[in-house]
Amino acid sequence: MWKYHPALLARPVPRYTSYPTAAEFGDSVDHADMAAALDAIGVDERISLYLHIPYCHEICWYCGCNTGAANRTSRLAAYLERLDEEIDLLVERLSGRGRIGRIAFGGGSPNAIPTTAFASLVERVVTRLRCADPVLSVEIDPRGFDAEWAAVLEATGTTRVSLGVQTFDPAIQSRIGRVQPVEDIERTVALLRGAGVTSINFDLMYGLPGQDEASLAATLETALAMAPDRLAVFGYAHVPHIIPRQRRIDATALPDAAARFAQAAQAHGVLTGAGYRAIGFDHFARPGDALAQAAEAGTLRRNFQGFTEDQAEILIGLGASSISAFPDRLLQNEKNTGRYHLAIGAGRFATSRGLLRTAEDRVRGRAITATLTAGSADLSDIPGFEEVRERLAPFEAAGLIGWAGRRVTLGGDALPYARGIASALDCYRQQGHRFSSAV
Repeated sequence: MWKYHPALLARPVPRYTSYPTAAEFGDSVDHADMAAALDAIGVDERISLYLHIPYCHEICWYCGCNTGAANRTSRLAAYLERLDEEIDLLVERLSGRGRIGRIAFGGGSPNAIPTTAFASLVERVVTRLRCADPVLSVEIDPRGFDAEWAAVLEATGTTRVSLGVQTFDPAIQSRIGRVQPVEDIERTVALLRGAGVTSINFDLMYGLPGQDEASLAATLETALAMAPDRLAVFGYAHVPHIIPRQRRIDATALPDAAARFAQAAQAHGVLTGAGYRAIGFDHFARPGDALAQAAEAGTLRRNFQGFTEDQAEILIGLGASSISAFPDRLLQNEKNTGRYHLAIGAGRFATSRGLLRTAEDRVRGRAITATLTAGSADLSDIPGFEEVRERLAPFEAAGLIGWAGRRVTLGGDALPYARGIASALDCYRQQGHRFSSAV
């Protein structure tokens, strides 16, 4: 059982899906930076693609994603037309270079668009870009998912799907604006299995309004009965000053810090007890799943979609607000769909924010990734090592980390503190930003 050290969890920290984090992005980058990054891609360099669909049929109150209501057919059609044009820009710039190994659709809810539009998008990507038998993954909202959608996933060769479940408790669902009966999830899982989807992920949450250990236990039990291949268990981040829709959630009903910690520990215990392997601090996978195999082999990585076995150094994001990651830069498209339309319509990449990674950024980023994915990192090349070690002293005093020279290793009970430990390596965090709770 994890030991609770409230002082070590008091400071909000990033999730480190990139380093530097999006909090450091500025507006000094633009079309030219994206064009230069694409021009530098080698003939056979491995690339992963992410396509963002910023629309949902229903907007959940807790959600921090860049999304809007899919309530007008013309709105969706116009966005998809621009996304097609952005694919054309990418095709022209790459001129046959690079090999696409993975294609991921996220949002929002990709199944907020018509099935024909989704099939067309997939066909456009796989026929116009060099694709090496790509792995296709899609985020799905179970509400409204049907046999027609299952058929198009099968036809496009989609093998991985992530379902937004969050909780099976009807009362809590009402409190967060996401009502979906358990029968909807069961039906969706059955359709996906029948369509040949071999890896199904459930996104679950703890720290929700009115949630306690009994309700979380019931949700975990129901989830396990459906045998997902992976689960991601996130702590709800209540930041209404950043996400105005969260003002609809009753903050007085949220579990306190100690209760959140207990729920995180409970989820970890239940899922590992059921045979799932813990992947980093918030993912779980069956031993035979590719994610668990990567963790076992020491090849686990981290990107904007969380922990991953994807080995590509380049991730190209398409669509409004999507982020592209290159070894030397991070580039984000315009979040506002109107300005995204204007940029792509003018024949320019919609890059509006981001940064160029310094050599030090890359050294620190590798150490942070190693800390979170392998639980151990060599800090020999980290500038200001003595200052880092001083920042880590409280974790060492609590028995959560150990040292062998300049290599730091997390102990068995350090998982809930991993993000806090990683933040000690982050030179930007010493300057102060607001993030979500460490657990």
